[in-house]
Amino acid sequence: MVEQQGLDATGQQKRRQLVRAVIASAVGTSIEWYDFFLYGFAASTIFAELFFPTSDPTTGLLLALGTYFGGFAARPIGAAIFGHYGDRIGRKATLIITLLSMGIATALVGLVPTYEQIGIWGGILLTLLRLLQGISVGGEWGGSVLLATEWGKSRGGKRGFLGSWPQFGVPVGLVLGYLALQVFQPIDPYWGWRIPFLLSIVMAAVGLYIRLGILETPVFAKLVAENKVERVPVRQVLAKNWREIVLSALLRTGQQAPFYIFTVFILTYATKTLGFEASDVYTYVIVAGLVSLVTVPFWGYISDLVGRRRLYIVGAALMVVWSFIYWPLLDTRVPSLVFLAIVLAAPIHDIQYGPQATFIAESFTGRLRYSGASLGYQLASLTAGGPAPLIAVWLYATYQSSFAIAVYMAICSVISIVAAFALKDRSQQDYAVEYDEVKPTTG
Repeated sequence: MVEQQGLDATGQQKRRQLVRAVIASAVGTSIEWYDFFLYGFAASTIFAELFFPTSDPTTGLLLALGTYFGGFAARPIGAAIFGHYGDRIGRKATLIITLLSMGIATALVGLVPTYEQIGIWGGILLTLLRLLQGISVGGEWGGSVLLATEWGKSRGGKRGFLGSWPQFGVPVGLVLGYLALQVFQPIDPYWGWRIPFLLSIVMAAVGLYIRLGILETPVFAKLVAENKVERVPVRQVLAKNWREIVLSALLRTGQQAPFYIFTVFILTYATKTLGFEASDVYTYVIVAGLVSLVTVPFWGYISDLVGRRRLYIVGAALMVVWSFIYWPLLDTRVPSLVFLAIVLAAPIHDIQYGPQATFIAESFTGRLRYSGASLGYQLASLTAGGPAPLIAVWLYATYQSSFAIAVYMAICSVISIVAAFALKDRSQQDYAVEYDEVKPTTG
């Protein structure tokens, strides 16, 4: 029974489950983000020519990135679907479904015929599979964060550090995706780029094996035992916590928009505008991803010491400044300075990203946490992450200057600062007690 899995565990068993849950979260999100980033990298460098060859170069790139944006548009849908089931049937079962759907969708991308073979239907199939990827990612993130944090101490403890490990999966997926394309793409012009996509099904099988060994979280088990599971959690969280959902989405603006410029648009900008070899840019971004493997959990840990909100505001403020340093460094075209710009962007970005998952998850009470956190997190995909590469392409094409992109990034960061001030910091609140049952203290 679900209600007995987490509740009856001894202290030693809980510690063992915590370690397994953190590993399962990190491995699972690594696989999901490998799949998601792999598509983004391919869309920036390969798909325009293979699936939209009749367009001029800029239009072809925008069409390819348009299919990329489709994955972002689908993420809130996945958040609503899987958020409902994550709060109804549990974190573990929902995460198994998201992992399988992502692995299958990504593997099928590797089998889609090109424009030369079936015309525009190749692009249509690509878009549909990208939508399925987006739905899967939309449900994956919230469950992974809850799996890690709900096995930790219910009050205080290292919740920020634990919540950083699902975020850790992003740089892992980034590095693996870049490496895979760099290794396999040169092998064969037709099959080379497809191999990394096909390998996704093997990685999904590994992730599934790990996740099957995890018990349900004590927080959800307690909700089931006390008969507090909501019948329609998405509807309830929209009614009760719409403010937290909106603020969570705005909170991500200054992190997510710069991130996809740093990792996706940079491929096009550095090769087409600055004249760098794609292999060099791949290497620079891989090094930045390796730096994030350290800085993401580090900043998550620091948030346990200084508070989530305070650290987040510092990170967003630094991103405002960095926006006007990053582009001048790139525009020097000096390899060492371009390398410095790309790599230093990682630890500055991670000041927000490390504590972000826990900051958002803590904003919602246990019985609505999967739905609320997922919706807030993934809505930013529509307003920040998804449009960012497209906006960057348009801004540069319109103004012929990277300064316009710097201004755009700075505005996004200011939005995050305002949202962080408005979102309550619950770093010290009991994670296992329903927030609306806690009586306000008097004195």
